[in-house]
Amino acid sequence: MEIGTALVCVGAALSIGLAGLGAGIGMGNGLRGACDGVARNPEAKGPITTTMILGMALCESIAIYGLVIAFIMLYANPLK
Repeated sequence: MEIGTALVCVGAALSIGLAGLGAGIGMGNGLRGACDGVARNPEAKGPITTTMILGMALCESIAIYGLVIAFIMLYANPLK
């Protein structure tokens, strides 16, 4: 295996790894905030849940962007 291919593999692994880590931290913080909000004001459960689900989808899109970048690095590599 040549050094360029190895560096592309490491870059792809870092891309999806860091994106997944960031998305997981963001989702955890969002869920914690939603649970705190519902615990303080149970009547606002509907709007809090809706906002939380929208936020979770946006956090998950960051992980998907990392996956797309990893695929581009692995399969559309112009250095091959």
